[in-house]
Amino acid sequence: MPDEAKQEIRGEAEFEDEVIEPREIPEGKRVLVITAHPDDAEFGCGGTVARWAAEGCEICLCVVTDGSSGSDDPEMTPAKLKATRHEEQLAANKILGITSLVNLDLPDGMIVPDLALRRELVRVIRQFRADVIVCQDPTSWFHGNRYINHPDHRAVAIAAVEAVFPGAGNRNYFPELLDEGLEPIKIHEVYISNSQQPDVWVDISDFIDQKVEALRQHKSQMGDWDPGPMVSKWAAEDGKKRTPPVAYAEDFRYMKIDG
Repeated sequence: MPDEAKQEIRGEAEFEDEVIEPREIPEGKRVLVITAHPDDAEFGCGGTVARWAAEGCEICLCVVTDGSSGSDDPEMTPAKLKATRHEEQLAANKILGITSLVNLDLPDGMIVPDLALRRELVRVIRQFRADVIVCQDPTSWFHGNRYINHPDHRAVAIAAVEAVFPGAGNRNYFPELLDEGLEPIKIHEVYISNSQQPDVWVDISDFIDQKVEALRQHKSQMGDWDPGPMVSKWAAEDGKKRTPPVAYAEDFRYMKIDG
């Protein structure tokens, strides 16, 4: 076997043996949350975002779709729903401490993880100069036996992960962004919300009320349903999985990326 091949095998073995300690609080302070729809962040990581904002992180939310398909009401037009959901998101952001919002306004329900979307997300990452990315789980098709994951969730998550590496940090990817003054930036931390393989549970016991109140701002989606009891139940179940247990938590898969 050539010496180069032996060195590569040894390097891969050392990499596999490395233990990454998941962090409840990220090392970086500029956090970009990437979601498919208005209200996705509140459901998946609203308490965590509120906690990190309170602890000094600057939070930017990037919502990929315009949310215009989120109603079966024949009296609600897509244009009206789009405007309504923009306003609902701004109201929720104030509660959670999110200081900036990027709406890509792509058609709700029609997202595919193509190069065009990846380029847009690389652009947002470089514009915000993010240290940390929070996104949904690109591998998640089902939750239990009662919910099929929305295809937009998977598509946006795939594009987000592919934008993080290698697109955001390599100047040879999307060189046209260099003409916009957007230099590459390396992302070293990724938190995948609602992951099928969580390894960190963030204590949101002091922020569960903000999470619920932010969800309540999405009146077009909540209708007469009060999200408080169910969302609190889910967070309490996650709280029991944390070591040591806490009243409420949100779960993530934590990625520490080198290179």
